[in-house]
Amino acid sequence: MSSHNGSSNGKVVPAAFPPPVDSPKEFVKRGLDPEDELIEVGVAIVGGGTAGLACANRLLQLLGDDPETMERLGEVPVAVVEKAKTCGGHNLSGAVMRPGPLQELFPDMTREQWREEGFAFGEVTKEAVYLTPTSKMSLRIPTPPPFKNHGNEVVSVSALARYQQRQAEEAGAYILTETSATQLIVEGADATGSNMGDGLRVVGVRSGDKGRGKEGEPLGNFEPGTDIKAHATVLAEGCWGHLTGAAIREFDLAAGREPQVWELGVKEVWKVPKPLDRLIHTMGPWPLKISTKYGQIGGTWIYPMKDEKTGEDLVSIGFVVELEYADATTSAHDLLQTFKTHPLVRGILEGGERVAWGAKALPGGGYWAMPKLSMPGAVLVGDSGGMVDTMALKGVHHCIKSGMLAAESIYAALKRGSQDFSNYEDAIEQSSVGKEMWEVRNARQPLQKGLFLGGPLSGVQQITKGKLPGRAAWHRNDSKPMFIGNTKDSYVKPDGKYTFDKLSSVFITGNATRDDAPNHIRVQKRVPRELAETWRWMCPAGVYEIPEDAPETGVVDVIVNYTNCVQCGAITAKGGRLTTPEGGDGPLYQIT
Repeated sequence: MSSHNGSSNGKVVPAAFPPPVDSPKEFVKRGLDPEDELIEVGVAIVGGGTAGLACANRLLQLLGDDPETMERLGEVPVAVVEKAKTCGGHNLSGAVMRPGPLQELFPDMTREQWREEGFAFGEVTKEAVYLTPTSKMSLRIPTPPPFKNHGNEVVSVSALARYQQRQAEEAGAYILTETSATQLIVEGADATGSNMGDGLRVVGVRSGDKGRGKEGEPLGNFEPGTDIKAHATVLAEGCWGHLTGAAIREFDLAAGREPQVWELGVKEVWKVPKPLDRLIHTMGPWPLKISTKYGQIGGTWIYPMKDEKTGEDLVSIGFVVELEYADATTSAHDLLQTFKTHPLVRGILEGGERVAWGAKALPGGGYWAMPKLSMPGAVLVGDSGGMVDTMALKGVHHCIKSGMLAAESIYAALKRGSQDFSNYEDAIEQSSVGKEMWEVRNARQPLQKGLFLGGPLSGVQQITKGKLPGRAAWHRNDSKPMFIGNTKDSYVKPDGKYTFDKLSSVFITGNATRDDAPNHIRVQKRVPRELAETWRWMCPAGVYEIPEDAPETGVVDVIVNYTNCVQCGAITAKGGRLTTPEGGDGPLYQIT
């Protein structure tokens, strides 16, 4: 039980210090501007990642064979609103992709052509899984079923999104890059139930203002946002979608679901002197703590990448940690740097050069935490709908498949003059997305008890492929009491050559957020030291600082260096809220 000051058994609960946000008032706009002040499109897709662009491309394929419906959707049948400088600029994943959905989307392309285009890096032919009991020891184990990747493809989702963008533009999509979607526009019955029309429905989104100063004041280059009216809206914002959260609240899409939970991944790409010949995963426990007191669950990947364009041998390496942990000094970035000192990893990376870095949160709640995927006038796709199988570390193929299914549902509805896209939910359930998510629906939850207590229970769920009945519960990440532990004491000191600090890592992302931009991160600025330390260590980009003269216990000030932010979204899991930055701000990922 939490007390009024947010403490629980002497620990601090992040949920007791909610961010200063009024979602219905700030992020939902009720009614459209006059017709002469808005942009009208057929379908508005918010997010130019793999899911959103799969939706755009599939929709344009269908419309290309149906000129009558294409014409009814107007001059701009499909528009993609993307906040980064280019599609893929904020996208990051491991990633090893099951190839089926992408082959279905672009059936005329071979996998060799994927590699020639620069977003794919080779088929998996060998793989290995290790336990790392200590900083020096590794034990190879039989590959667990979720980690079997033979025949899958190593990809870069940022590069894949740029390819999908080119295809969509060639097919007639209007891509609005450097444009944040800041408000969901609804019409009909309002949140209080008063009737403004024939029922609440989404009618589009509003783009964000540009050219405001730190305090929100208009600068000399100020440009106001614009209403984008659409027959259908697709929320493909990825993890921690700004408008997705607003839609879930406005339309009660999480009713009867488990709370979503989250994980944070930090990734590097290295140019290496000799090729890695297999896919590698490690399952710890080192460098994490074994004791359930710390609440740490995570693992790593090391993937070979052969760049067909340059002939270079690359390696993708990353560390993922569940945001369920209790030790405030847990840092995914520092855990990755420490993991790199293991002999298993040094033998792969030494003599190489780090060429990319990035970080991203991902939804980990699985099937039971997926919200309702449709509402009048809009749908959720990909990570916005929680479609990630974190047991197998797989989500890219679900993003693509869900985008395609959304396109087909929207096309069929618009063809008959409807905004009811509810059959999309049935299509997901019957597809590979729904079936794969169902099989592991109860497999992740036991790990909340720790690897050794929960591991056997999780294994039974995986082996039986969902045949055991029941529904395993989740609890919110921000309800976990935090304490200041000693995980930090085991982190390596960065040397700037093989191990790196946070700020030098942010630098190589191409982050170009201007210094006088408005703050897009919402947190309370005076919080208990335990919570301030949680934010400071968790953030991979060094956004949160505690003044040097702050007291060691009690309430402290928090400094927010929001221009460092790489849009990972982890803060929302532990008591804060990430909102959209000004369009064009944030990282510019190339090969993540």
